Amino acid sequence: QVQLKESGGGLVQTGGSLRLACAAPERTFSSWSMGWFRQAPGKEREVVARINWNGADTLYAESVRGRFTISRDNAKNTVYLQMNSLKPEDTAIYYCAAGRPYGSASTPIQSFGAWGQGTQVTVSS
Repeated sequence: QVQLKESGGGLVQTGGSLRLACAAPERTFSSWSMGWFRQAPGKEREVVARINWNGADTLYAESVRGRFTISRDNAKNTVYLQMNSLKPEDTAIYYCAAGRPYGSASTPIQSFGAWGQGTQVTVSS
């Protein structure tokens, strides 16, 4: 089963920045919509950002809009999440997932799969 691989997490102070990367093992996913999700301790997993298959359209959760940017480099089979102005409430395990072939940024959340192991992001106050 194909699995994505996240990297770039770590410990950062409030107001700091991190860039997460999601590497796909197959070129197939370069034509899929992709998404970043997160799960904080004791909470359900939530969608953070989604991007359509060619990077032309994005969609963000209200809590991160204006601070986070999702992008992709299909030549490298990689999706990124640039996180700026981080807050303690951003602390979570961050996961990337694949949506649909030639999917839009509004690909339904339940359509996402090929989950990676996740990368821990911790924001200290």
